[in-house]
Amino acid sequence: MGRLFGTDGVRGVANADLTAELALGLSVAAAHVLAEAGTFEGHRPVAVVGRDPRASGEFLEAAVVAGLASAGVDVLRVGVLPTPAVAYLTGALGADLGVMLSASHNAMPDNGIKFFARGGHKLADELEDRIEQTYRAHASGEPWDRPTGAGVGRVREYDQGFDNYVAHLIGVLPNRMDGLKVVIDGAHGAAARVSPEAFARAGAEVITIGTEPDGLNINHECGSTHLDKLRAAVVEHGADLGVAHDGDADRCLAVDHKGNEVDGDQILAVLALAMREAGSLRKNTVVATVMSNLGFKLAMEREGVEMVQTAVGDRYVLEEMKAHGFALGGEQSGHVIVLDHATTGDGTLTGLMLAARVAATGRSLADLAAVMERLPQILINVRDVDKTRVNSSEELAAAVADAEAQLGSTGRVLLRPSGTEPLVRVMVEAADIEQARTVAQRLADAVKSALG
Repeated sequence: MGRLFGTDGVRGVANADLTAELALGLSVAAAHVLAEAGTFEGHRPVAVVGRDPRASGEFLEAAVVAGLASAGVDVLRVGVLPTPAVAYLTGALGADLGVMLSASHNAMPDNGIKFFARGGHKLADELEDRIEQTYRAHASGEPWDRPTGAGVGRVREYDQGFDNYVAHLIGVLPNRMDGLKVVIDGAHGAAARVSPEAFARAGAEVITIGTEPDGLNINHECGSTHLDKLRAAVVEHGADLGVAHDGDADRCLAVDHKGNEVDGDQILAVLALAMREAGSLRKNTVVATVMSNLGFKLAMEREGVEMVQTAVGDRYVLEEMKAHGFALGGEQSGHVIVLDHATTGDGTLTGLMLAARVAATGRSLADLAAVMERLPQILINVRDVDKTRVNSSEELAAAVADAEAQLGSTGRVLLRPSGTEPLVRVMVEAADIEQARTVAQRLADAVKSALG
Protein backbone atom coordinates (compact mmCIF):
# COMPACT_ATOMS: atom_id res chain seq x y z
CA MET A 1 0.00 0.00 0.00
CA GLY A 2 1.41 3.40 -1.01
CA ARG A 3 1.93 6.40 1.24
CA LEU A 4 -1.34 8.17 2.03
CA PHE A 5 0.21 11.63 2.29
CA GLY A 6 1.30 13.24 -0.96
CA THR A 7 3.03 16.58 -1.42
CA ASP A 8 -0.15 18.41 -0.38
CA GLY A 9 -1.93 16.25 2.17
CA VAL A 10 -4.19 13.27 1.48
CA ARG A 11 -6.29 13.44 -1.69
CA GLY A 12 -8.61 11.18 -3.64
CA VAL A 13 -12.15 10.73 -4.93
CA ALA A 14 -14.43 11.57 -2.02
CA ASN A 15 -16.37 8.62 -0.62
CA ALA A 16 -14.31 6.23 -2.74
CA ASP A 17 -10.66 6.84 -1.90
CA LEU A 18 -11.20 9.50 0.75
CA THR A 19 -13.95 8.09 2.96
CA ALA A 20 -15.55 9.32 6.17
CA GLU A 21 -13.83 6.46 7.98
CA LEU A 22 -10.42 7.54 6.65
CA ALA A 23 -11.05 11.19 7.54
CA LEU A 24 -12.11 10.28 11.08
CA GLY A 25 -9.23 7.86 11.55
CA LEU A 26 -6.58 10.28 10.33
CA SER A 27 -7.93 12.99 12.62
CA VAL A 28 -7.78 10.70 15.65
CA ALA A 29 -4.26 9.65 14.66
CA ALA A 30 -3.16 13.27 14.19
CA ALA A 31 -4.42 14.15 17.69
CA HIS A 32 -2.55 11.22 19.22
CA VAL A 33 0.71 11.89 17.38
CA LEU A 34 0.73 15.58 18.29
CA ALA A 35 -0.08 14.71 21.90
CA GLU A 36 2.84 12.28 22.00
CA ALA A 37 5.09 14.96 20.48
CA GLY A 38 4.25 17.26 23.39
CA THR A 39 2.22 19.77 21.37
CA PHE A 40 -0.73 19.62 23.78
CA GLU A 41 1.28 19.53 27.00
CA GLY A 42 -0.05 21.68 29.81
CA HIS A 43 -3.28 22.81 28.16
CA ARG A 44 -6.47 21.62 26.54
CA PRO A 45 -5.82 21.18 22.80
CA VAL A 46 -7.66 23.23 20.17
CA ALA A 47 -8.02 22.68 16.41
CA VAL A 48 -9.30 24.95 13.63
CA VAL A 49 -11.25 23.12 10.90
CA GLY A 50 -12.26 24.66 7.57
CA ARG A 51 -13.25 23.50 4.09
CA ASP A 52 -13.98 24.55 0.53
CA PRO A 53 -17.59 24.41 -0.77
CA ARG A 54 -17.50 20.88 -2.27
CA ALA A 55 -20.57 18.83 -1.36
CA SER A 56 -18.33 16.09 0.00
CA GLY A 57 -16.71 18.58 2.36
CA GLU A 58 -19.87 18.55 4.44
CA PHE A 59 -19.64 14.90 5.49
CA LEU A 60 -15.84 14.90 5.58
CA GLU A 61 -15.86 17.91 7.87
CA ALA A 62 -18.27 16.10 10.17
CA ALA A 63 -15.96 13.08 10.24
CA VAL A 64 -12.86 15.17 10.99
CA VAL A 65 -14.63 17.09 13.76
CA ALA A 66 -15.92 13.83 15.27
CA GLY A 67 -12.46 12.28 15.19
CA LEU A 68 -10.76 15.24 16.84
CA ALA A 69 -13.42 15.67 19.52
CA SER A 70 -13.40 11.94 20.29
CA ALA A 71 -9.64 12.24 20.89
CA GLY A 72 -10.12 15.09 23.35
CA VAL A 73 -9.49 18.08 21.05
CA ASP A 74 -11.73 21.14 21.18
CA VAL A 75 -12.76 22.19 17.66
CA LEU A 76 -13.38 25.63 16.18
CA ARG A 77 -15.35 25.22 12.94
CA VAL A 78 -14.66 28.17 10.64
CA GLY A 79 -16.74 26.88 7.71
CA VAL A 80 -15.96 27.67 4.08
CA LEU A 81 -12.70 29.62 3.93
CA PRO A 82 -9.52 29.48 1.82
CA THR A 83 -6.65 27.19 2.79
CA PRO A 84 -4.43 30.19 3.70
CA ALA A 85 -7.24 31.51 5.93
CA VAL A 86 -7.27 28.26 7.91
CA ALA A 87 -3.48 28.43 8.18
CA TYR A 88 -3.65 32.06 9.31
CA LEU A 89 -6.37 31.43 11.89
CA THR A 90 -4.50 28.41 13.26
CA GLY A 91 -1.64 30.75 14.08
CA ALA A 92 -3.67 33.81 15.07
CA LEU A 93 -5.90 31.88 17.49
CA GLY A 94 -3.02 29.97 19.05
CA ALA A 95 -4.52 26.66 17.97
CA ASP A 96 -2.50 23.47 18.18
CA LEU A 97 -3.69 22.09 14.86
CA GLY A 98 -5.40 23.23 11.67
CA VAL A 99 -7.31 21.02 9.24
CA MET A 100 -8.39 22.04 5.74
CA LEU A 101 -10.69 19.94 3.58
CA SER A 102 -10.06 20.68 -0.09
CA ALA A 103 -8.68 19.23 -3.29
CA SER A 104 -7.53 22.64 -4.52
CA HIS A 105 -7.84 22.92 -8.33
CA ASN A 106 -9.02 19.31 -8.77
CA ALA A 107 -12.47 18.52 -10.15
CA MET A 108 -15.46 18.46 -7.79
CA PRO A 109 -15.58 14.68 -7.10
CA ASP A 110 -12.14 14.84 -5.44
CA ASN A 111 -11.42 16.08 -1.97
CA GLY A 112 -8.46 16.19 0.39
CA ILE A 113 -7.28 16.67 3.97
CA LYS A 114 -4.37 18.92 4.87
CA PHE A 115 -3.04 19.33 8.40
CA PHE A 116 -1.31 22.42 9.75
CA ALA A 117 0.90 22.50 12.83
CA ARG A 118 0.82 25.20 15.51
CA GLY A 119 1.49 28.58 13.92
CA GLY A 120 -0.21 27.54 10.66
CA HIS A 121 2.82 25.78 9.20
CA LYS A 122 2.77 22.58 7.18
CA LEU A 123 3.33 19.44 9.22
CA ALA A 124 6.80 17.96 8.96
CA ASP A 125 7.09 14.83 6.80
CA GLU A 126 8.14 12.87 9.87
CA LEU A 127 4.90 13.78 11.67
CA GLU A 128 2.82 12.88 8.60
CA ASP A 129 4.53 9.48 8.52
CA ARG A 130 3.78 8.92 12.19
CA ILE A 131 0.13 9.93 11.69
CA GLU A 132 -0.16 7.41 8.88
CA GLN A 133 1.47 4.67 10.96
CA THR A 134 -0.82 5.40 13.89
CA TYR A 135 -3.88 5.44 11.64
CA ARG A 136 -2.97 2.04 10.18
CA ALA A 137 -2.36 0.62 13.65
CA HIS A 138 -5.78 1.80 14.85
CA ALA A 139 -7.45 0.54 11.66
CA SER A 140 -6.00 -2.92 12.24
CA GLY A 141 -7.54 -3.11 15.70
CA GLU A 142 -4.90 -1.67 18.02
CA PRO A 143 -6.80 -0.03 20.91
CA TRP A 144 -6.37 3.60 21.88
CA ASP A 145 -7.22 5.60 24.98
CA ARG A 146 -10.57 7.32 24.60
CA PRO A 147 -11.38 10.24 26.86
CA THR A 148 -14.76 10.25 28.59
CA GLY A 149 -16.86 12.76 30.48
CA ALA A 150 -15.35 16.22 30.53
CA GLY A 151 -12.32 14.88 28.67
CA VAL A 152 -14.03 14.74 25.28
CA GLY A 153 -13.54 17.66 22.91
CA ARG A 154 -16.11 20.41 22.59
CA VAL A 155 -17.22 21.78 19.20
CA ARG A 156 -18.28 25.32 18.43
CA GLU A 157 -18.70 27.56 15.41
CA TYR A 158 -16.13 30.31 15.06
CA ASP A 159 -18.03 32.88 13.00
CA GLN A 160 -15.41 35.61 13.33
CA GLY A 161 -12.95 33.76 11.08
CA PHE A 162 -14.10 35.48 7.89
CA ASP A 163 -13.76 39.02 9.25
CA ASN A 164 -10.52 38.26 11.07
CA TYR A 165 -8.89 36.93 7.92
CA VAL A 166 -10.10 39.76 5.69
CA ALA A 167 -8.91 42.31 8.26
CA HIS A 168 -5.50 40.62 8.25
CA LEU A 169 -5.29 40.88 4.46
CA ILE A 170 -6.21 44.56 4.44
CA GLY A 171 -3.86 45.27 7.31
CA VAL A 172 -0.75 44.07 5.46
CA LEU A 173 -1.40 45.90 2.17
CA PRO A 174 1.10 48.69 1.41
CA ASN A 175 -1.58 50.99 0.00
CA ARG A 176 -5.23 51.21 -1.01
CA MET A 177 -6.53 50.76 -4.54
CA ASP A 178 -9.29 53.37 -4.77
CA GLY A 179 -10.39 53.97 -8.35
CA LEU A 180 -9.25 50.57 -9.60
CA LYS A 181 -11.78 48.31 -11.33
CA VAL A 182 -11.08 44.62 -10.76
CA VAL A 183 -12.82 41.46 -11.97
CA ILE A 184 -12.54 38.50 -9.60
CA ASP A 185 -13.11 34.87 -10.60
CA GLY A 186 -13.61 32.89 -7.40
CA ALA A 187 -13.75 29.47 -9.13
CA HIS A 188 -17.02 28.87 -7.23
CA GLY A 189 -14.64 27.96 -4.44
CA ALA A 190 -13.38 28.94 -1.03
CA ALA A 191 -12.59 32.56 -1.99
CA ALA A 192 -16.04 33.29 -3.46
CA ARG A 193 -16.87 35.61 -0.53
CA VAL A 194 -13.45 36.45 0.86
CA SER A 195 -11.72 37.84 -2.22
CA PRO A 196 -14.47 40.24 -3.39
CA GLU A 197 -14.91 41.50 0.17
CA ALA A 198 -11.18 42.10 0.63
CA PHE A 199 -10.83 43.96 -2.66
CA ALA A 200 -13.89 46.08 -1.92
CA ARG A 201 -12.60 47.00 1.56
CA ALA A 202 -9.29 47.97 -0.07
CA GLY A 203 -11.13 50.48 -2.23
CA ALA A 204 -11.51 48.67 -5.56
CA GLU A 205 -14.64 48.59 -7.68
CA VAL A 206 -15.32 44.84 -7.84
CA ILE A 207 -17.03 42.79 -10.54
CA THR A 208 -17.44 39.09 -9.78
CA ILE A 209 -17.73 35.86 -11.73
CA GLY A 210 -17.45 32.32 -10.36
CA THR A 211 -18.67 33.42 -6.94
CA GLU A 212 -21.85 31.36 -6.57
CA PRO A 213 -20.74 27.98 -5.22
CA ASP A 214 -23.43 25.31 -4.99
CA GLY A 215 -21.23 22.44 -3.84
CA LEU A 216 -21.04 20.96 -7.33
CA ASN A 217 -19.62 23.69 -9.58
CA ILE A 218 -16.22 24.31 -7.97
CA ASN A 219 -13.48 24.80 -10.61
CA HIS A 220 -15.94 23.97 -13.42
CA GLU A 221 -14.87 25.98 -16.47
CA CYS A 222 -13.76 28.83 -14.23
CA GLY A 223 -10.96 29.90 -11.94
CA SER A 224 -7.20 29.85 -12.46
CA THR A 225 -7.29 26.75 -14.69
CA HIS A 226 -9.90 28.23 -17.08
CA LEU A 227 -9.20 31.91 -17.77
CA ASP A 228 -11.40 32.49 -20.84
CA LYS A 229 -14.40 33.86 -18.90
CA LEU A 230 -12.19 36.16 -16.88
CA ARG A 231 -10.51 37.50 -20.01
CA ALA A 232 -13.89 38.24 -21.58
CA ALA A 233 -15.27 39.89 -18.42
CA VAL A 234 -12.25 42.18 -18.01
CA VAL A 235 -12.53 43.41 -21.59
CA GLU A 236 -16.34 43.70 -21.43
CA HIS A 237 -16.30 45.82 -18.27
CA GLY A 238 -13.23 47.86 -19.16
CA ALA A 239 -11.54 46.69 -15.96
CA ASP A 240 -7.96 47.47 -15.02
CA LEU A 241 -7.19 43.82 -14.33
CA GLY A 242 -8.70 40.46 -13.43
CA VAL A 243 -7.77 37.98 -10.73
CA ALA A 244 -8.49 34.23 -10.81
CA HIS A 245 -8.27 31.81 -7.89
CA ASP A 246 -8.42 28.03 -7.68
CA GLY A 247 -10.81 26.03 -5.50
CA ASP A 248 -9.05 26.58 -2.18
CA ALA A 249 -7.60 29.99 -3.13
CA ASP A 250 -3.97 29.26 -2.40
CA ARG A 251 -3.02 30.43 -5.88
CA CYS A 252 -3.68 33.41 -8.13
CA LEU A 253 -3.31 34.13 -11.81
CA ALA A 254 -4.23 37.44 -13.42
CA VAL A 255 -5.14 39.05 -16.72
CA ASP A 256 -4.32 42.59 -17.79
CA HIS A 257 -6.78 45.17 -19.14
CA LYS A 258 -6.51 43.67 -22.63
CA GLY A 259 -7.32 40.17 -21.39
CA ASN A 260 -3.77 38.83 -21.65
CA GLU A 261 -2.71 36.27 -19.05
CA VAL A 262 -0.24 37.31 -16.36
CA ASP A 263 1.16 34.09 -14.93
CA GLY A 264 2.87 33.26 -11.65
CA ASP A 265 6.34 34.11 -12.98
CA GLN A 266 5.22 37.56 -14.06
CA ILE A 267 3.41 38.16 -10.77
CA LEU A 268 6.58 37.16 -8.90
CA ALA A 269 8.61 39.57 -11.02
CA VAL A 270 6.24 42.48 -10.33
CA LEU A 271 6.11 41.76 -6.58
CA ALA A 272 9.87 41.23 -6.33
CA LEU A 273 10.56 44.71 -7.65
CA ALA A 274 7.82 46.22 -5.48
CA MET A 275 9.19 44.54 -2.34
CA ARG A 276 12.75 45.55 -3.17
CA GLU A 277 11.61 49.14 -3.52
CA ALA A 278 9.88 48.86 -0.13
CA GLY A 279 12.96 47.26 1.46
CA SER A 280 11.15 44.00 2.27
CA LEU A 281 12.79 41.68 -0.29
CA ARG A 282 15.14 40.05 2.18
CA LYS A 283 18.62 39.25 0.85
CA ASN A 284 17.47 40.73 -2.47
CA THR A 285 16.37 37.21 -3.46
CA VAL A 286 13.30 35.55 -4.92
CA VAL A 287 12.73 31.77 -4.88
CA ALA A 288 11.26 29.96 -7.90
CA THR A 289 11.24 26.42 -9.31
CA VAL A 290 13.15 24.87 -12.17
CA MET A 291 9.99 25.15 -14.29
CA SER A 292 9.96 28.93 -14.12
CA ASN A 293 10.26 30.52 -17.52
CA LEU A 294 13.77 31.47 -18.58
CA GLY A 295 12.39 34.94 -19.23
CA PHE A 296 11.86 35.32 -15.49
CA LYS A 297 15.46 34.42 -14.74
CA LEU A 298 16.77 36.81 -17.40
CA ALA A 299 14.55 39.61 -16.08
CA MET A 300 15.74 39.15 -12.51
CA GLU A 301 19.37 39.15 -13.67
CA ARG A 302 18.78 42.36 -15.59
CA GLU A 303 17.09 43.99 -12.59
CA GLY A 304 19.82 42.87 -10.17
CA VAL A 305 17.63 40.50 -8.16
CA GLU A 306 19.07 37.15 -7.07
CA MET A 307 17.10 34.03 -7.99
CA VAL A 308 17.22 30.67 -6.22
CA GLN A 309 15.61 27.66 -7.91
CA THR A 310 14.09 24.57 -6.29
CA ALA A 311 12.40 21.37 -7.41
CA VAL A 312 8.83 21.72 -8.69
CA GLY A 313 6.28 22.14 -5.89
CA ASP A 314 5.37 24.99 -3.56
CA ARG A 315 6.47 22.88 -0.57
CA TYR A 316 10.06 22.98 -1.86
CA VAL A 317 9.83 26.72 -2.44
CA LEU A 318 8.60 27.19 1.12
CA GLU A 319 11.32 24.96 2.57
CA GLU A 320 14.02 27.00 0.80
CA MET A 321 12.49 30.27 1.99
CA LYS A 322 12.34 29.13 5.60
CA ALA A 323 15.84 27.65 5.55
CA HIS A 324 17.50 30.83 4.31
CA GLY A 325 15.19 33.61 5.46
CA PHE A 326 13.86 34.67 2.06
CA ALA A 327 10.62 36.69 1.90
CA LEU A 328 9.20 35.93 -1.56
CA GLY A 329 8.84 32.78 -3.63
CA GLY A 330 6.43 30.97 -5.89
CA GLU A 331 5.56 28.97 -8.96
CA GLN A 332 4.47 29.63 -12.52
CA SER A 333 1.08 28.12 -11.60
CA GLY A 334 0.32 31.06 -9.30
CA HIS A 335 1.35 29.73 -5.89
CA VAL A 336 2.99 32.83 -4.44
CA ILE A 337 4.29 32.91 -0.87
CA VAL A 338 4.90 36.20 0.93
CA LEU A 339 6.41 34.78 4.09
CA ASP A 340 6.13 37.94 6.18
CA HIS A 341 2.34 37.74 5.95
CA ALA A 342 1.44 34.10 5.20
CA THR A 343 2.70 30.61 5.96
CA THR A 344 1.48 29.18 2.65
CA GLY A 345 0.53 30.34 -0.83
CA ASP A 346 -2.29 32.88 -0.55
CA GLY A 347 -4.16 33.72 -3.75
CA THR A 348 -6.21 36.56 -2.30
CA LEU A 349 -3.17 38.22 -0.73
CA THR A 350 -1.25 37.82 -3.99
CA GLY A 351 -4.04 39.40 -6.02
CA LEU A 352 -4.37 42.26 -3.55
CA MET A 353 -0.64 43.00 -3.57
CA LEU A 354 -0.59 42.92 -7.37
CA ALA A 355 -3.54 45.30 -7.64
CA ALA A 356 -2.04 47.56 -4.96
CA ARG A 357 1.12 47.83 -7.05
CA VAL A 358 -0.93 48.88 -10.08
CA ALA A 359 -2.67 51.52 -7.97
CA ALA A 360 0.53 52.79 -6.36
CA THR A 361 2.46 53.20 -9.60
CA GLY A 362 -0.37 54.37 -11.83
CA ARG A 363 0.97 51.95 -14.45
CA SER A 364 -1.11 49.26 -16.13
CA LEU A 365 -0.61 45.62 -15.20
CA ALA A 366 0.48 44.99 -18.79
CA ASP A 367 3.23 47.57 -18.40
CA LEU A 368 4.36 46.21 -15.03
CA ALA A 369 4.35 42.60 -16.27
CA ALA A 370 6.44 43.59 -19.29
CA VAL A 371 9.47 43.60 -16.98
CA MET A 372 9.85 40.01 -18.18
CA GLU A 373 9.27 38.45 -21.57
CA ARG A 374 7.87 34.93 -21.46
CA LEU A 375 9.94 32.84 -23.82
CA PRO A 376 8.07 30.19 -25.84
CA GLN A 377 7.97 26.93 -23.90
CA ILE A 378 7.26 23.47 -25.33
CA LEU A 379 6.51 20.48 -23.09
CA ILE A 380 6.39 16.89 -24.41
CA ASN A 381 5.61 13.87 -22.25
CA VAL A 382 7.52 10.78 -23.41
CA ARG A 383 5.70 7.72 -22.11
CA ASP A 384 6.67 4.11 -21.45
CA VAL A 385 10.37 4.72 -20.89
CA ASP A 386 12.75 3.89 -18.05
CA LYS A 387 12.65 7.21 -16.25
CA THR A 388 15.22 6.05 -13.68
CA ARG A 389 18.01 6.35 -16.28
CA VAL A 390 17.41 9.99 -17.20
CA ASN A 391 20.56 11.14 -15.42
CA SER A 392 22.77 8.17 -16.27
CA SER A 393 22.29 7.69 -20.02
CA GLU A 394 25.35 8.87 -21.98
CA GLU A 395 23.34 8.90 -25.21
CA LEU A 396 20.77 11.22 -23.64
CA ALA A 397 23.44 13.44 -22.08
CA ALA A 398 24.99 13.95 -25.51
CA ALA A 399 21.61 14.85 -27.02
CA VAL A 400 20.99 17.40 -24.25
CA ALA A 401 24.45 18.92 -24.72
CA ASP A 402 23.80 19.32 -28.46
CA ALA A 403 20.44 20.96 -27.78
CA GLU A 404 21.90 23.37 -25.24
CA ALA A 405 24.69 24.34 -27.63
CA GLN A 406 22.12 25.04 -30.34
CA LEU A 407 19.93 27.18 -28.05
CA GLY A 408 22.78 29.14 -26.48
CA SER A 409 22.03 31.68 -23.75
CA THR A 410 18.50 32.43 -25.03
CA GLY A 411 17.14 28.93 -24.53
CA ARG A 412 16.91 26.18 -21.96
CA VAL A 413 16.40 22.41 -21.75
CA LEU A 414 14.92 20.47 -18.83
CA LEU A 415 14.29 16.72 -18.58
CA ARG A 416 12.21 15.61 -15.59
CA PRO A 417 11.10 12.09 -14.70
CA SER A 418 7.46 12.06 -13.57
CA GLY A 419 6.89 11.32 -9.91
CA THR A 420 3.74 9.28 -10.56
CA GLU A 421 3.86 7.91 -14.12
CA PRO A 422 6.34 5.97 -16.31
CA LEU A 423 7.23 9.00 -18.39
CA VAL A 424 9.83 11.71 -18.83
CA ARG A 425 8.87 15.34 -19.36
CA VAL A 426 10.87 17.20 -21.99
CA MET A 427 10.73 20.97 -21.67
CA VAL A 428 12.44 23.34 -24.10
CA GLU A 429 12.42 27.14 -24.10
CA ALA A 430 13.73 29.29 -26.92
CA ALA A 431 13.37 32.78 -28.27
CA ASP A 432 11.59 31.34 -31.32
CA ILE A 433 8.60 28.98 -30.94
CA GLU A 434 9.49 26.92 -34.01
CA GLN A 435 13.02 26.38 -32.76
CA ALA A 436 11.61 25.29 -29.38
CA ARG A 437 9.29 22.78 -31.10
CA THR A 438 12.08 21.37 -33.27
CA VAL A 439 14.54 20.95 -30.42
CA ALA A 440 11.87 19.51 -28.09
CA GLN A 441 10.81 16.89 -30.62
CA ARG A 442 14.43 15.94 -31.31
CA LEU A 443 15.02 15.50 -27.58
CA ALA A 444 11.79 13.52 -27.15
CA ASP A 445 12.98 11.14 -29.88
CA ALA A 446 16.33 10.85 -28.11
CA VAL A 447 14.59 10.02 -24.81
CA LYS A 448 12.56 7.30 -26.54
CA SER A 449 15.68 5.90 -28.20
CA ALA A 450 17.88 5.98 -25.09
CA LEU A 451 15.34 4.96 -22.45
CA GLY A 452 12.66 3.07 -24.35
